[in-house]
Amino acid sequence: MRIMTLLLPTLLASAALTLALRNSDASADMHEASVIERFTGHYELVSFIQYPESGGEVDANYEGRIMFDGHGNMSAQGMPRDLPERAAQTDELVRGGFAYYGNVSFDLDNNIIIHHVQGSPTRGSWVGEDNIRHFEFTDDYLKLSIKDENGRTTGTLTWRKLDHRVD
Repeated sequence: MRIMTLLLPTLLASAALTLALRNSDASADMHEASVIERFTGHYELVSFIQYPESGGEVDANYEGRIMFDGHGNMSAQGMPRDLPERAAQTDELVRGGFAYYGNVSFDLDNNIIIHHVQGSPTRGSWVGEDNIRHFEFTDDYLKLSIKDENGRTTGTLTWRKLDHRVD
């Protein structure tokens, strides 16, 4: 009986901890589901600002699209706005921009989305790599920031969610 008296509080504490962890996992799953729902959709690139190490900011003058579905997939394309004009001036192949697709995962504690690159016709070296982006939502805008290994923001892409067809 004495063993039971000593063991009962331990069992109750263990059961309470297990229940709390399950509720915590369920809460985390619900939070991730709401973030995925918030990301889901098509966006157009509003601005791509680069922040050189020397300071200041540079508008990359890009246009583009990014898409997230509700199943953990994404694709993104972007190009300099003047690419068609430059291409019209030569018979040579003119390149510029980015295009890739893959799966996504999240580090919600740090507002990070990770693009796991499965394919990229413009940047073959990205295949198999992770593009880590720090995210922030403001109204219908999604900001994805790129940081270097020291945590310095090197670029920010601002996307506007599309709720209509864009011609």
